[in-house]
Amino acid sequence: MTSESGAGMAPGDWSGRPVWAEIDLDALAHNVRLLAARAAPARLLAVVKANAYGHGAVAVARAALEAGASGLAVICVDEGDELRRAGIEAPVYLLGYSPPAEAERVASLRLVPTVASLPVAEALSRAAVAQRTTVTVQLELETGLHRHGAELEPLVALAEAARKLPGISVGAIYTHFAAAEEGDQTFTRLQHERLMQAAARLPWIPVRHCSASASILLSPDMSHELVRAGLALYGYHPSPDTATVELRRVMSLKSRLARVHHVAAGATVGYGRTWTARRPSVIGLVMCGYADGLPRSLSSRANLLVRGRRAPIAGRIAMDMCMVDLTEIPGAAAGDEVAIIGEQDGALVDADELALLAGTISWEILAGVSARVPRLYLRGGRAVSVSTLNQRLPGPPGA
Repeated sequence: MTSESGAGMAPGDWSGRPVWAEIDLDALAHNVRLLAARAAPARLLAVVKANAYGHGAVAVARAALEAGASGLAVICVDEGDELRRAGIEAPVYLLGYSPPAEAERVASLRLVPTVASLPVAEALSRAAVAQRTTVTVQLELETGLHRHGAELEPLVALAEAARKLPGISVGAIYTHFAAAEEGDQTFTRLQHERLMQAAARLPWIPVRHCSASASILLSPDMSHELVRAGLALYGYHPSPDTATVELRRVMSLKSRLARVHHVAAGATVGYGRTWTARRPSVIGLVMCGYADGLPRSLSSRANLLVRGRRAPIAGRIAMDMCMVDLTEIPGAAAGDEVAIIGEQDGALVDADELALLAGTISWEILAGVSARVPRLYLRGGRAVSVSTLNQRLPGPPGA
């Protein structure tokens, strides 16, 4: 969904749909290099599931690999398929459950699936034999998240059984931490110890991995052969304890004022008439709504930035737009840029702030930026490619 249309332009020159995301590939590359150095000699997987946390999976995957990531991680076969269709040949790990019915696609796409049961392994074996190939699999150990994976004894039995299946190579064993970003590392250390016990029972499996963003930054000793960088890749700290490391925000979400008009004291704004002007007020229309990634729960709670000043959201956020109170921002006019996520003239609204107000986490705010929002991919402050909902031409390498 990328195009060379718009390549070389300054972000402020964007004249398409009046809500867009700017993806700073230089910031992404900085984060990749920092995390890879922190984890070394472990190899780094760039987690690009959920459309790269809303940043755009294909462009982010290319840029992350160029910056030093050795592979990619997604949740489902469709996400892996998207990367392969874009010509990306790097290893792609599936971190979610793939049912036996997906085995043929997994094999043909050369993905590294997670296996937690023998029926899945047997289906992959049949597909590998039929396609005259080998499927490398990873086994997930259940250590306390109780989501997906096998307990120790069943996992050891599964590993030995899978090892004997034709067309199957058991390449890794891993686990997923339940509370690595929560401060107290006691339970995380217990999970890690359980993984090490399993690995000791299966010394022939060459790769162990357990560390995501928080553990990469807090506990480099748990990096082993492979790590999985997600949130930190995009410039956000998974825990206050990691804030000593300089990560750079990758995404800005922007819009322009589509309309500015005056309302009288007592006038109501938006669905449900939940916001009432206490005085003669100036209202701005912003073409970004909850279908674009601005949660409805932020209605009359969050601030957007206009002319470097905070503009409170006025009334309920609609599916496709919202309104802001511009009364305290002299001179605000139609066409002015609006920062929904990002910096403007020294002021900042980030995903952490919006998440706190919405009662959620920054992961959800970022991943919620929908596919219909155009994305401008920047290097050196200039667009190197543009992605829109309907454009499907490949952009330049690394974009």
